[in-house]
Amino acid sequence: MGLITVIGSLNMDLVVRTPKMPQAGETLAGTEFHLIPGGKGANQSVAAARAGAPTRMVGRVGTDAFGPVLLDSLTAAGVGTSGVAALSEVTTGTATIVVEDSGENRIIVVAGANGQVSLNFINDQWPAIRQSDLILLQHEIPLSTVHHIIERAYAEGIRVMLNPAPIYSIPRGALAKVDTLILNEVEASALTGLKVTDLATARIVAATLTDLGVNTVLITLGSNGAILHNSHHELFQPAFKVEVVDTTAAGDTFTGGYAASILSGKQPPEALMYAAAASALAVTRLGAQTSIPSRDEVEAFMAAQTTKMNGSPMFKFNGGD
Repeated sequence: MGLITVIGSLNMDLVVRTPKMPQAGETLAGTEFHLIPGGKGANQSVAAARAGAPTRMVGRVGTDAFGPVLLDSLTAAGVGTSGVAALSEVTTGTATIVVEDSGENRIIVVAGANGQVSLNFINDQWPAIRQSDLILLQHEIPLSTVHHIIERAYAEGIRVMLNPAPIYSIPRGALAKVDTLILNEVEASALTGLKVTDLATARIVAATLTDLGVNTVLITLGSNGAILHNSHHELFQPAFKVEVVDTTAAGDTFTGGYAASILSGKQPPEALMYAAAASALAVTRLGAQTSIPSRDEVEAFMAAQTTKMNGSPMFKFNGGD
């Protein structure tokens, strides 16, 4: 199997659990507090590694107490960390996450060292980055750096998978050089100006994005499943029914799982199903990296679900292969 390089954020997640969100000026008693390694980049690298892909992380942390903890978490998951540098003048990135008992969450991110993943830093790292078979990106490092990586990778024939979260505009020239775009319905609506309200509109938006030059588009629809659109496939994967504990890192688990599956040689239908199953398992557990399942767990879950449903839960639209 080839190498995935994830270039992105590393955060320490400060997770508070509460029965409900406080109103302005209201003080509530929380029920739990946890420090959990996170950051979209780091989460996706852990998800890819636990799905069986050789994975390397590139990014920055501070020299505070959080930095070594994040590196240890990556190493324990099998992610290479030689591309992660520590800076003394800034703090490690943090995300303060409030989780309701319903499983819904609200997140405040402070970029810290993630904001220092500069063009010069990437250029210095490029001799190692160019050994990648796939580069996985998000929007929690400077956008100028993200766009630079897309352009440089495209010029050297390296596939780029982009999860544009949090959502910001993407230059059309850069978007056309992205091989795979993975985003949720809110991000898809913001990127195209076309509202995603249901499966039909999601199909239209996915086709619009491929018309802009993206090879493959995946739109996740939360409890309504996910769709995949490219020139060979148009697929709908229903969500697996599970009891939701915490939705943190569900999208990252989906993205990393899909990337690893594709790199292992799976076709898009199988990779999509794996990603949906991995993210379903993730929401049954608290936290970011602590919730991400292993490949064995996901395969056992898929086997059980396929047996329960008497066959594949995937639907192929007319015209899909």
